[in-house]
Amino acid sequence: MSRAAANRSREAGVTLIEVLVAVTLLSLLTAGMLVAMRIGFDSFTRVDTHLMDNRRVAGAQRIVEEELEGLIPVFTPCGEQPAKMPFFQGEPQTMRLVSNFSLSQGWRGRPQILEIFVIPGEEAGVRLVVNEIPYTGAVNAGMLCLAIATDPQTGLAIPHFAPVAAGPHSFVLADKLAACRFAYYTQPADTNLKPLWKDRWTARGWPQAIRIEMAPLDPDPSRLHPITVVAPLHIQRNPEMHYVEY
Repeated sequence: MSRAAANRSREAGVTLIEVLVAVTLLSLLTAGMLVAMRIGFDSFTRVDTHLMDNRRVAGAQRIVEEELEGLIPVFTPCGEQPAKMPFFQGEPQTMRLVSNFSLSQGWRGRPQILEIFVIPGEEAGVRLVVNEIPYTGAVNAGMLCLAIATDPQTGLAIPHFAPVAAGPHSFVLADKLAACRFAYYTQPADTNLKPLWKDRWTARGWPQAIRIEMAPLDPDPSRLHPITVVAPLHIQRNPEMHYVEY
């Protein structure tokens, strides 16, 4: 082998320092790619969680509106009284009604007795929940009505219902609320008087609209929060003119 060929052979090799530099650069490049991928996955997870939370809030709000707008005006017995009363309970934080809309079957299933009420939250604030009880007839619904009481202000007979309670099948419509209350819209018989929003329904029959006021516990402007829902009830106002029984 000539001297020139021997020199070329020695120059074609790779030194240990060059190998170390190459391995170090490759390690840094790999670490940078892993960090970038981690940041990307974290951002994707946050955006996906944020989007799902917004969809959940919007979906629950739509459910509330459809449940209220699906109200069916039914008459049921109450307590030991043979006379049937309009089945509707309207209190500041408790509401009972029969609706054509259900969580499981939407508008296609059988009517449901809905118990919509407010309970304390797990950590703080309150939450809005609903119980669904299949409506099988006036007698079935009437079992929730304990007695008929006379309202001291109006002198009208109004049903007195059993207390509501949350259970394992209760569905949370809105959570982490600072406050939640119901109001009921009515038009006085005297047309000269202004329409009223009442926090307790004591009239015979059904209101013209229902309002559920909700205030978020943590008003983060970057998130979608439950807002006030106003649902008109498109039914006849005179309870003597509309009778529904299954």
